[in-house]
Amino acid sequence: MQTPVTDTAVFHRLSIVIPLYNEIDNIAPLLDSVHAALATYSFPWELVLVDDGSRDGTDQALLTQANKYGEHVRVLLLQRNFGQTAAMQAGLDAARGDIIVTLDGDLQNDPADIPNLVNYLLTHELDLVAGWRKKRQDNLWLRKIPSQIANRLIAAITGVYLHDYGCSLKVYRGSVIKNVRLYGEMHRFIPAWVSLFTSPHRIQEQVVNHRARQFGESKYGISRTFRVLIDLLSVYFFLRFLARPGHFFGSIGLVFGGLGTIALSYLFVLKMFFAQDIGTRPLFMTGILLVLMGVQFLTTGVLSELISRTYFASGDNRPYQIRHDTHSPSATVETTETLGWKMNLINQL
Repeated sequence: MQTPVTDTAVFHRLSIVIPLYNEIDNIAPLLDSVHAALATYSFPWELVLVDDGSRDGTDQALLTQANKYGEHVRVLLLQRNFGQTAAMQAGLDAARGDIIVTLDGDLQNDPADIPNLVNYLLTHELDLVAGWRKKRQDNLWLRKIPSQIANRLIAAITGVYLHDYGCSLKVYRGSVIKNVRLYGEMHRFIPAWVSLFTSPHRIQEQVVNHRARQFGESKYGISRTFRVLIDLLSVYFFLRFLARPGHFFGSIGLVFGGLGTIALSYLFVLKMFFAQDIGTRPLFMTGILLVLMGVQFLTTGVLSELISRTYFASGDNRPYQIRHDTHSPSATVETTETLGWKMNLINQL
C-alpha cells in the first residue's frame, strides 16, 4: 500500500528525470502514470523528460503530451543519440528540485513507488534510496543472471552493497547528486559514485514494483557487459585513489622495481662471486625491463599527484563534502528560488 509523504514532512521541491530513446508508444501512458502517482502530492514537483536523439518520433510525442499538462513538464531534446548515461546527466543538470528521482521511460518502473521512496529518504535522513526489483519481470538467462553476477561484483569492488544496481528508479538528495558527473556507462554505478560524497550508510534500498515491457524493444544486450567491466575498473580507481593516485601507480612501480632489483642482484652475485656469464641470460633482460617499468610507474605516480593537486586547487573542487553547517546562511534563510516554489504551490492549491 502506498504511503504518501505527509504534510508534516520538510518542504522540498521534487524533480523527476526520465531519459528516453525510441519509446514513442510509451510516452502517453508514461505521463499519465506519473501524474496519477503524484496527483495528491503535497509539494511542488516537475517532470524532466530527456529525448536522447530518438528516430521514431518520440521527440514530437513528448512535445505534444507536455503541452497537455503544463509548464511543470519540461522536455529536453538532445542533438543526437549520446547514450543513456549522457541523457541522464542532462536531466540531472536541468533538474531544479531538492530531491531528484530518476526512472526509465519503458514503463517497467512504476511511478507509484516514487512517493514511498521520497518519504523513506526524507524520514531516514538519507542521500540515496535505490529501487530493488525483487520480483524482476525479465528474461532469466539474458537479464537476471548476468545482472545478479554484476551486482555482486560491483558491490564487492565498490563496498556499496545493493541488490540491484541496474534499477534506474532511484531517489537522490539534490545537493549530493549534483556533485556527481556521469560518463560512459556510469549510470549503473551511481551509488558507488555517490559514496565519494557521502557515507555508504546514507545509501539504502527499498523493494519496488517491476513490470514487463509492454511496448517497444529493450535497449540492453549482453554486449554491454564488456563495457560495464571496463567502467568498473575506472570506478575502482576513482573510489580509492582519486585524491592519492600516486599511491596506486607508486605501489605498482615499487613491485616491478623490487622484482627487477632482486633479479639483477642475483645475477650480480653470480657474476662477481661465481664468474658466470650473465649477458645472454633471459633473466638479465627481464630484470632490466622490470626496473625500467618500475621507474616509469613511479614517475607516472608523481605526475598524477601533481595533476590531482592542480584539480583540487583549481575552481571549487574539493576532496570533501559538507552535509550541514549550522553557521551557513542557507541553513536558516530561505532563498528567493525556494520562496518562489512555495508561492507556486500555493497558487496550485
